[in-house]
Amino acid sequence: MPALLLLLPALAACSTGPSLENRGQVTAPPGDSRHLTIGSAGFTESDLLAQMYALLLNQAGYRTTLLTVANRELYEPALESGQIDVVPEYAATFADWLNAKTHGTDAPPAGSPDLGATMRALRGLAAQRGLTVLDPGRAVDQNAFAVSRSYARQHRLKTLGDLGASGLKVRLAAGDECVRRPYCAPGLRKTYGIDVTGVDPKGVGTTQAKQAVRSGRDQMVLTTTTDATLDAFGLVLLADDRHLQNADYIVPVVNRARAGGSGVTKVLGRLNDVLTTADLAALNQRVDSWRRLPSDVARTYLKDKGLLK
Repeated sequence: MPALLLLLPALAACSTGPSLENRGQVTAPPGDSRHLTIGSAGFTESDLLAQMYALLLNQAGYRTTLLTVANRELYEPALESGQIDVVPEYAATFADWLNAKTHGTDAPPAGSPDLGATMRALRGLAAQRGLTVLDPGRAVDQNAFAVSRSYARQHRLKTLGDLGASGLKVRLAAGDECVRRPYCAPGLRKTYGIDVTGVDPKGVGTTQAKQAVRSGRDQMVLTTTTDATLDAFGLVLLADDRHLQNADYIVPVVNRARAGGSGVTKVLGRLNDVLTTADLAALNQRVDSWRRLPSDVARTYLKDKGLLK
């Protein structure tokens, strides 16, 4: 903890990326520093991913330090400057964030439901800032919509397309921004023809929102694909069969000059080959519901998958 407190003022001071005297690092050859700082954004899933990155890199001979910086406005510039070397990110979300930082908040979105297009945009934006985006894995954490299991059974619903075709009126438990966000109520109406009659502003995937759907007050809740608590509330996800949501696949992002070489890429690529969305949801559950430590959960998973000795 003291190291974190000492570093935070330095992170705050580098909010605009590499300074002019360090701008040459943007085009520096890929580096392979043997002592790497792994960043976490401070929520369960990010902590788990950071722990897995660190364990795999340690096994490969790297020395790692874990650092939690919950604010992207702080950890992304620290990634550019080399104070953080590796961080788990989400492809479409990070592409949009870098795009807004580079071109302004009114710029057209860089992320999309198309993973290939999203990765091309993200890598182009990241390269300008001395960052390298490694390949996405199989795991994706994107917005998702859930209904009660009994509601799905009663109306024979498996997908959002099924819900649109049913003509059912739907009150949606979500954040208040859902009223205007294209991936939320407007998108459900336009892409799926779902009759969203209103938004109950209880937050994204909160306990209150899920309870509202379980009780029948609302018919659907906005959550994420790696939500580990749905079963406990008797909820099931409806598949996004027309791809309304952006391609928020998990991608490691590294400082090119310090960790952009083949060593880190090869080590973290091993996790990409096995980690699925369902795996990540189960790991989140072990931490959030079973109260296990992220480090213990990460270690057990990697050993079970044969990635850690």
